[in-house]
Amino acid sequence: MTHDLGHLAFVQVDVFSAQPFEGNSLAVFPDARGLNPEQMQAIAREMNLSETTFVFPRDAASERQHGVRVRIFTIQEELPFAGHPSLGTAFVLRGQRGGQQVQLDLNVGKVPVRFEEREGEPLFGEMTQPDPQFGAVHDREAVVRAAGLRDGDIDPSLPIQTISTGMPFTIVPLRGLEVARRLNIDMKSASEYLFRSGGKFFYFVTRETVDPSARLHARMLFYGSEDPATGSAAGCAAAWMAANSLAQSEERVLIEQGIEMQRPSRIFVRATRMDDRIVNVRVGGNVVEVIRGEIFLPGK
Repeated sequence: MTHDLGHLAFVQVDVFSAQPFEGNSLAVFPDARGLNPEQMQAIAREMNLSETTFVFPRDAASERQHGVRVRIFTIQEELPFAGHPSLGTAFVLRGQRGGQQVQLDLNVGKVPVRFEEREGEPLFGEMTQPDPQFGAVHDREAVVRAAGLRDGDIDPSLPIQTISTGMPFTIVPLRGLEVARRLNIDMKSASEYLFRSGGKFFYFVTRETVDPSARLHARMLFYGSEDPATGSAAGCAAAWMAANSLAQSEERVLIEQGIEMQRPSRIFVRATRMDDRIVNVRVGGNVVEVIRGEIFLPGK
């Protein structure tokens, strides 16, 4: 397949929402064969969404064994794993190929996504993320300084901890919605601190929520902007909740995100606690298709 002077088809979906124009938007290119990393990065910048994904179809036997090869790009870099791109890409692939489960082959490894038909609502998908790795527990005062928070903003009853289910996030529990709403992060200082301490981004959460049915209210600020829904961070938060008795083993709970930026997202998470281990982290939500189109790809 060549792309010189050609047109490249894409599908745009809203992930972690049952309504169009909410949740986190994702552009999926279902056949990216022939593209190189520089072209994929340029296309991701052009789409200007939190992430853009590129699918590389291969023969049926390879896909049965290894999964469907997918690469994920932000406007700045390629990621080994991300949650809403995994769920949204699997949704597009299921629409093309059918079936109740799609196995993705990401840079972080295999990620299965299983779909549920629910009467009266858009398709619901749930991904199983890599088992969590629990990293450093952080000093509150150090995080306050690094993130540009105020004294007393952090909930002292819960740990600040870096956890990875494919991407390391540092979970920061805030005292309440008032603190969450006025977040104004010092991105340079935060990035420097995270680089030293092993995290990729801060994920700010509070037990005070807008929706009474939600367990956590979350915000994730990055690249000078904000993410409406962060499925990879939500998986880390699911493990953190299970480890700190904020959710029971196998209890599916709701994380709300994106409210401050008028892109409300509903992320459903659960994890299994086995003795002193947290395993089987799952992150799910609805997906709706909003745009089909194509981009013009100039010759090399």
